[in-house]
Amino acid sequence: MTLACIRQAFSLFSTNTCEAATLVAFGAIVGIVLALVACKLFCPCCKKGGKQSAKQSEKKAFDKPAVHRQPPADGSIEIYVGNLSYDLTDDQLRKEFEAYGKVNSARVITNRYNNRSKGFGFVHMPNREEADAAVAALNDKEILGRKIKCNEARNA
Repeated sequence: MTLACIRQAFSLFSTNTCEAATLVAFGAIVGIVLALVACKLFCPCCKKGGKQSAKQSEKKAFDKPAVHRQPPADGSIEIYVGNLSYDLTDDQLRKEFEAYGKVNSARVITNRYNNRSKGFGFVHMPNREEADAAVAALNDKEILGRKIKCNEARNA
């Protein structure tokens, strides 16, 4: 569209049939040039370096410092449980692990905005032998239609 306006303006300018047409053509050319200059100056996509490659934006996402979780203060073993069904509740997760020993806490991690499960959680068990037995027995066990993954939680 911009190119068509420039051609039309030049055609009016070159015919020189009347002064009004010449002024309109000159005004159109000046307006287009000003619009292009303003776009280069103020538009984020046209600024130098404004467009980022996928690698640059990916790099920025990972430049944040890692948050290290502290081990449980009560000395319990923290177990990561992944690939959970989105319908699994904290109580159901606790019951699965209580079959192998005492459970201090069981928590399914949820999205803070819509309160829906993120598909993983953490279980704290006070006894190392019971925790190891639970991890061995429940890893790759199907619960609510999904094979869960269990292992001792690691600090990131």
